[in-house]
Amino acid sequence: MEDIPLWAELVTLFVLLLLSAYFSIAETAMMALNRYRLNHLVAQGHGGARRAANLLKRTDKLLGAILIGNTLVIAAATTITGLVAVRLLGEDKLVYAISTVVISFLIIIFSEITPKVIGATYPERVALPLAYVLGPTMRLLEPVSWFVNLFVQPLLALLRIKPGDHSEAPKLTAGEIRTLVLESSSFMPKKHITILLNLFDLEAITVDDVMVPRNHIEAVDLSAPLEQMQQQIATAHHRRLLVYRGNLDDVVGTLRVRDVLNLVQHEELTKERLEEIIRGPYFVPAGTPLFSQMQNFQEQKDRLSLVVDEYGELMGLVTLEDILEEIIGEFTTQSPLQTGGYVRQPDGSYLVEGATLLRELNRKLGFNFPLNGPKTLNGLILEHLQTIPEPSTSVKIAGYPLEIVQTQGRAVKAVRVAPPATG
Repeated sequence: MEDIPLWAELVTLFVLLLLSAYFSIAETAMMALNRYRLNHLVAQGHGGARRAANLLKRTDKLLGAILIGNTLVIAAATTITGLVAVRLLGEDKLVYAISTVVISFLIIIFSEITPKVIGATYPERVALPLAYVLGPTMRLLEPVSWFVNLFVQPLLALLRIKPGDHSEAPKLTAGEIRTLVLESSSFMPKKHITILLNLFDLEAITVDDVMVPRNHIEAVDLSAPLEQMQQQIATAHHRRLLVYRGNLDDVVGTLRVRDVLNLVQHEELTKERLEEIIRGPYFVPAGTPLFSQMQNFQEQKDRLSLVVDEYGELMGLVTLEDILEEIIGEFTTQSPLQTGGYVRQPDGSYLVEGATLLRELNRKLGFNFPLNGPKTLNGLILEHLQTIPEPSTSVKIAGYPLEIVQTQGRAVKAVRVAPPATG
């Protein structure tokens, strides 16, 4: 090697360090690529993304070529560093030790840490252009890779590891998808993120959580005088009304207010004609997930169903609008019975009707009442106290001071809810 100029050895060493850096940055960037983003770019026809996806179809071959190339380059760089050190400092054991320390430092700083940090920080910006070079590199090193794999494959088989196709994005659980949505907050409007997160809850939320309770259902009694029925229908707050005979346990069906008003307009309203336009009731068992109920509405071509318990007793009523409000937020005009569930007081507290749903209070007022037990504020208080409280009774539940304002019979009718105590 005496006939090779020193500058040529130094240039060769520099080139080898660059090659090692190339292998290091390529390995890190390719492995750090976002597979979902990569698949999106492939679908858009991006050439670099298509090549990168093809390389990632067999990560064992890709990593094998990169590691073999990097190992050969580092070995060559170490050898040349030793030759340069001997030429400059003479042949001595200490010289070899110094050359080892120097080349290790250079490789760690310039060929390992720095390029890998860059590749991990900007994987897409680095990997897609390098995909054009990695293909020829793999073909160039294919003979060496084939020889090495003669020893690697039996070892993998012994360890029961089967290299596969890793080009596809990994399967995600609902919780992982939720995390992805939350991490997209800087790219998506807050309202869109809220809607997506609400969709994940449709399987966890049941019709019991959003139904209109039995005592709040706006219904028409067929046994009432016709004039009274006409007046009630004309002033109804809903487009569909429940129809019963005598009491709510004898449900006849539902009717559309528009159809009744059409009969009134043509002076054809009679009890017989009214019964002709009544649609049969559609029942759903308590505990049905909202997602399943939404599919039921789609299949039944209906927008309203009656929730019954295991004994067939009517518990409440749920509509398609109730489910949609769980997804996109409140958008309908509700009746005074429903909107009068709470009133803000001058001191910042809320006067809340006992039958108000806890989920509604959490969503509209920002409270954090537990939802894994009773559905209403009345039920929550009764479960906590295990008795019917007297007016002026105070209790703290989930950190919220509650004062019983009014009770009636076996239920709490009105409650003053204060903000949670701080400190």
